[in-house]
Amino acid sequence: MKKMVEVSNVMKEYGEVGSSFRALKDVSLDIYKGEFVGIMGPSGSGKTTLLNIMSTIDKASSGRILIDSEPVNNLKDNELARFRRDAVGFIFQDFNLLDNMTTRDNIALPLTLNNIKHQIILDKIDELTKLLGISHQVDKYPYELSGGQKQRAAICRALITSPKVIFADEPTGALDSKSSSEVLECLKNINKTMGTTIIMVTHDANAASYCDRIMFLRDGKIHGRLDSDGNKKELYRKVLNMLAIMGGTENELL
Repeated sequence: MKKMVEVSNVMKEYGEVGSSFRALKDVSLDIYKGEFVGIMGPSGSGKTTLLNIMSTIDKASSGRILIDSEPVNNLKDNELARFRRDAVGFIFQDFNLLDNMTTRDNIALPLTLNNIKHQIILDKIDELTKLLGISHQVDKYPYELSGGQKQRAAICRALITSPKVIFADEPTGALDSKSSSEVLECLKNINKTMGTTIIMVTHDANAASYCDRIMFLRDGKIHGRLDSDGNKKELYRKVLNMLAIMGGTENELL
């Protein structure tokens, strides 16, 4: 199976020499094309730092990151911006939609900035909004949408460039349980039908149960992993057991 993201001996330090904090300590992992991978861990474990480094938002202090065999550590700013635009999609907890633009225009923004032809953009928006069940919301503004609808619009925006991998940082963190389940079902459907690789940081055991594989971080190191056998309820139980072994409860993993 083809490797989509390769993390090799990554270390991340913050602060000055002599008073630095090491957020990641020699982390290595491989994520394969078409996987839906969760990253969990207590507050301060390094999970968001790892996601930010894998997604090129942040840079490692040492080590190497490859996305689809492309080394991204040493890309210059303009090369990195182009790579991020073409190869990577982002989904955030707070949606990051622009309130002065319609849902359609928010979704279109990445392709508009790339000067893609208008009809191509409209066709892709139509395809994605139907897939995610918000085709009747495209003329509304974000403040007219529910939280779940906003996040599905954000997912459409992340998908519209046909990225190789999507990085999701607590995508259900601001949603109620019903909206969370709807968004997670959408992500799982995208992962299976489109083959899009998804890497998701979450503190929620239920959200993690949608994943194919879950990596657990503690104190900047990989502490363990769980693989799904297709039984969502069983994976949920195993996640709770792993959290207990790590010495925390689900609510502490914020």
